[in-house]
Amino acid sequence: MSVFSGKTFWLIGASEGLGRALAEKLSGEGAHLIVSARNGERLASLAAKLPNTRVLMLDVTDGKAVKAAAKSVGEIHGVIYNAGAYEPMAATQWEADSALTVADVNFMGAMRVLGALMPGFTARGAGDITLVGSLAGYRGLPNAIGYGASKAALVSLAETMRHDLKGTGITVRLVNPGFIKTRLTDKNAFKMPMLMTPDVAADHILRAMTSRRFRTDFPRPFSWVIRLLQYLPDWLIYRGK
Repeated sequence: MSVFSGKTFWLIGASEGLGRALAEKLSGEGAHLIVSARNGERLASLAAKLPNTRVLMLDVTDGKAVKAAAKSVGEIHGVIYNAGAYEPMAATQWEADSALTVADVNFMGAMRVLGALMPGFTARGAGDITLVGSLAGYRGLPNAIGYGASKAALVSLAETMRHDLKGTGITVRLVNPGFIKTRLTDKNAFKMPMLMTPDVAADHILRAMTSRRFRTDFPRPFSWVIRLLQYLPDWLIYRGK
């Protein structure tokens, strides 16, 4: 029997790409799902083909809506925060509203969701939290205003929670994918190394959710190269700039 069988997970950011693929795989493992995103039509088409799946439309930038949604899901085994926004943006072409929206969805949305769920998890001494970050959160990269900083904040949040939740019965894990072929990465005009399909990326996350490991970076060896950038001196990273 699958470790997911009969357990209820709230998957936020389920309507497209990685989230949709992950919903299909979790359902295939026997999980019960509550799927959330802003696109109700896409969620409905997903839920129509998955058993034990409920649609809960949600805009994670709306604090009141997040609190109401968290209350309506009731007692769940775990949450997967996969809501994401992305716009390629250089500092010389700063679009304030767009950058703020990206940061709001990628990081503040997670803060709202976790703020609403943690009291219940803490009271029960149980809960499973999966935060979908990005390899872009490890080092400042070109043309990533809003996106890179918000993913770096999510990485820091997960690390802090891992410290604080030791011995509580609540599990927190961080998964950091590289490039995934989605409508978001279709905005990129550059060659993306080791570009994955959503299905392959979802397999990585599903395996991570069965492990006690805190952090899962993928794909290898691309993830090793990105992590190495953290340890290179600034004079080398920014030479000629």
